[in-house]
Amino acid sequence: MKKYTEIKDIPNLNETIKEAILLKMNPYDFQELGKHKTLVMLFFNASLRTRLSTEKAAKNLGMDVMVLNVNDAWQLEFEDGTVMNANTSEHVKEAAQVISQYADIIAVRAFPTLTDKTKDQSEYILKSFKKYATVPIVNMESATTHPLQALADAITITELAEKPKPKVVLSWAPHPKALPQAVANSFVEMMQNLEVDFTITHPKGYELDKNITKETPINHNQKEALKDADFVYVKNWSNFKDYGKVLNQDKNWMMTQDKLGNAKFMHCLPVRRNVVVEDAVLDSENSVVIKQANNRTFAAQIVLKQILEGLK
Repeated sequence: MKKYTEIKDIPNLNETIKEAILLKMNPYDFQELGKHKTLVMLFFNASLRTRLSTEKAAKNLGMDVMVLNVNDAWQLEFEDGTVMNANTSEHVKEAAQVISQYADIIAVRAFPTLTDKTKDQSEYILKSFKKYATVPIVNMESATTHPLQALADAITITELAEKPKPKVVLSWAPHPKALPQAVANSFVEMMQNLEVDFTITHPKGYELDKNITKETPINHNQKEALKDADFVYVKNWSNFKDYGKVLNQDKNWMMTQDKLGNAKFMHCLPVRRNVVVEDAVLDSENSVVIKQANNRTFAAQIVLKQILEGLK
């Protein structure tokens, strides 16, 4: 693997998932692989699971880790030809090349504005580092995708599935704030590449980007969509058509034990209790969110391992 900025960067998805599951049994077997190698993690936005799991993954491989909260340090410029006489003090052209001298791998986390659809879809931050850095880039969540989370989700489903082709449902849920589509986008793309029976359910008007959902079935009747599900992934996303807007906070879309039935409950966390999902679900044996969060380490570790192997 030369980089991991999108799911397509994984050369063999099924083999990578199997290798990640094996890695969980012996996470320190490849400490020599990362010896004298450095991961620099750049955060344009806050993080809990992504930050800690990726750092742990790197250290499991023997890597040194440096973390920079970029916006706490200085404002980077991304536009070409800009007269930098305002609040930006360094251009990404220099910054990416300089950081590349300190790092063997650079990981970047940068959320969308949720106000400028064109700008967000351009992935200008992630693509700028891909363009100007001289070392591999890892996407720790960008404006439109979260491939590390999606890989952890795939590992979780593969580990826990009780049938060859489980039914997986992605269900929208209400939320008081406007949230990105990134997690949902990458989960959809990942499920399209796994042997699963996959359906999306959401209120009318909350369609994701059609270039991502493609031919995936969409059912606006949540109860009907959830029937006989084996895994239910619950996630809020803001409106894509009326970009970044919160046009629906229908409490009836909250996940309940009655709706979930015997399915396993998945969520990327953090999650708002009794808004997105009721306590009875989150605290039940059917909730696999903690196992899912644990798999964030091994999703990141298998990615870093494959990139390090490519650096030899």
